[in-house]
Amino acid sequence: MATSDPSSAPSNDDSGLSAPVTILRGVGSAIAEKLERLGIRRVQDLLFHLPLRYEDRTRLTPIGSARAGQAVVIEGEIAASDVVFGRRRSLLARIADGTGHISLRLFHFSRQQQTQLRKGARIRCFGEVRIGSSGAELYHPEYRILSGTPPALSDRLTPVYPITEGVGQGRMRTLTEQAVALANRHRGRLGRDLVDALRLLHAPTPEVSLTALDAGAHPAQRRVALDELLAHHLSLLRARRSARARRAHALPAGGPLRDRLLASLPFTPTRAQTRAVAEIDADLARSTPAMRLVQGDVGSGKTLIAACAALRAAEHGRQIAFMAPTELLAEQHARTLATWFDPLGVHTAVLTGRLRAPERRRQEALVASGEASVVVGTHALFQGGVDFRDLALVIIDEQHRFGVHQRLALRNKGNDGDADTVPHQLVMTATPIPRTLAMSAYADLDLSVLDELPPGRTPVTTVVLDGDRRADVMARVSAACRSGRQAYWVCTMIEDSEGLEAQAAEDTAALLASSLKGVRVGLVHGRQKANEKAQVMAAFTRGELDLLVATTVIEVGVDVPNASLMVIEDANRLGLAQIHQLRGRVGRGAIESHCVLMYRGPLSRLGRERLKVLRESTDGFVIAEKDLELRGPGELLGTRQTGLVDLRVADLVRDRTLLPEVQAQAQALLEQDPEEAERVIDRWLGSRQHYAEA
Repeated sequence: MATSDPSSAPSNDDSGLSAPVTILRGVGSAIAEKLERLGIRRVQDLLFHLPLRYEDRTRLTPIGSARAGQAVVIEGEIAASDVVFGRRRSLLARIADGTGHISLRLFHFSRQQQTQLRKGARIRCFGEVRIGSSGAELYHPEYRILSGTPPALSDRLTPVYPITEGVGQGRMRTLTEQAVALANRHRGRLGRDLVDALRLLHAPTPEVSLTALDAGAHPAQRRVALDELLAHHLSLLRARRSARARRAHALPAGGPLRDRLLASLPFTPTRAQTRAVAEIDADLARSTPAMRLVQGDVGSGKTLIAACAALRAAEHGRQIAFMAPTELLAEQHARTLATWFDPLGVHTAVLTGRLRAPERRRQEALVASGEASVVVGTHALFQGGVDFRDLALVIIDEQHRFGVHQRLALRNKGNDGDADTVPHQLVMTATPIPRTLAMSAYADLDLSVLDELPPGRTPVTTVVLDGDRRADVMARVSAACRSGRQAYWVCTMIEDSEGLEAQAAEDTAALLASSLKGVRVGLVHGRQKANEKAQVMAAFTRGELDLLVATTVIEVGVDVPNASLMVIEDANRLGLAQIHQLRGRVGRGAIESHCVLMYRGPLSRLGRERLKVLRESTDGFVIAEKDLELRGPGELLGTRQTGLVDLRVADLVRDRTLLPEVQAQAQALLEQDPEEAERVIDRWLGSRQHYAEA
């Protein structure tokens, strides 16, 4: 075990702040292992392991002034001490200071504590005042028996850290004090203002506003948040530079296939689609890999943009991989692209998990030979046995649903044996991403925004109803289906269990089938076999079913223009962006469409506010901003994306005003001081930096 006093630690950074925590006094291999559970391996990790909250132990509170709910330091004499027997055995010590009485209650105590807490002893306690059977009480407070002159009270607020078993608050405070002392010696490495901010946050003076600290609004917190946002932004910019340093197949303007496709369509692309296609064309013409995100609202026409990009690659004799998150969506994309491409002589293959072995082998052979120019599939695309002859473009739909390593595996299939050659990458999402989040999580991608819908789309009217009005809603569904329209009835997740969700959908489908005479009811949920789901969806698409009861598996990829009514049960369980995605399954034609959001009352204030947003807006960007504010970035990007936005101090909503400064500093650092940029990245991301590579 190596231990040392920080005052004697070497002054260079590698043996100071970047050194393992074992250089600190009192840290051996066992404690180091426990600290690693908290992500603390180096001294500087302690600096950025900030308190959750603070306690004010800087002043004594007269017992007579203590109020329930207050955390107080009190001092007095033990007037009585007894073991009492109620529902639970406890040690009860009565403390007085001349202004009042309060009881100290211990449910778990030792014989030594019984001896310590004797009548006549003077004691100092810290804890939260509660009202118990004996009046005002402190349950299991921190305490010290006093003798002689009482020790001085702390002159700083007491930090409360995230801890783990075997590393208590006392040890964490001691270790952090040592780390702060070392940081003070290495001010040149971190910067004077950052060190001062960290010192204040680990040990604030009493005049610092607890309200400001709790809100993350103190200037010291803002300074540290800036540093963390800078680290994330720098890591993405560095990944972008690294990717741009590799090669890709240049795909300049080619033959007539795209013009032939556009001429065959019964509609004209929107200005936004035309602009996005031009931006992608400029990317593909270069020999550096394109890395572009196309984001647009539900129904904004991303598939056509992907088709235009794919035709550019196909005209150069290259292959295109088009990956979708679900078999349902992959098969729909394959059907759409085949309809468009077959007349042009461009062959489309499809690879999903539900293919039987002989058909799968046939499709894989088409891919390996290059006969299939466009290969549409799910995660099956990057599994072993799928070999592309000449992959030049990867298109990923609803990209936030894929893990980082999945996207890397698909990109690496385009190496052609050359590690420096990668395919162009085009990623798409129908979840509009607030500018705040896009600036932070996708700084390594160029961005194209589809900010208008194709003509002929009818805005969806949304109503919010209490679940008690279920009978009225069923009557509305029946009327819509009898008039020749189709409808969806969506059953949402129950207690995060796919099995319970499927059961709820089955029960609902049975109820509706028996109650709505003459209405043909189908059922789709995640527990069905893939071919069973596909058959039901195909029947609904052909108009052979009037009402589709489904779980959230229909969130993306279902396009039935005749469907004009959607009912979402327990809508308050879902995020705003997810409801908006579901709602996008209707209103896909010129028919007036409606969405009914049912909830189980009573709704909380927050619940009412969330559903109000959906009732009042069909703008996905407005809804996404509100979702970010209410639920955080993980909900919008998907849990697999949290390597990019797993912020410890910064908050993308609260600290959005810092982002312009972050962008400017990041560019300047990379250009003027790349070594400092590396240090900033390292102190915040450490081993998590690989997330920025996808």
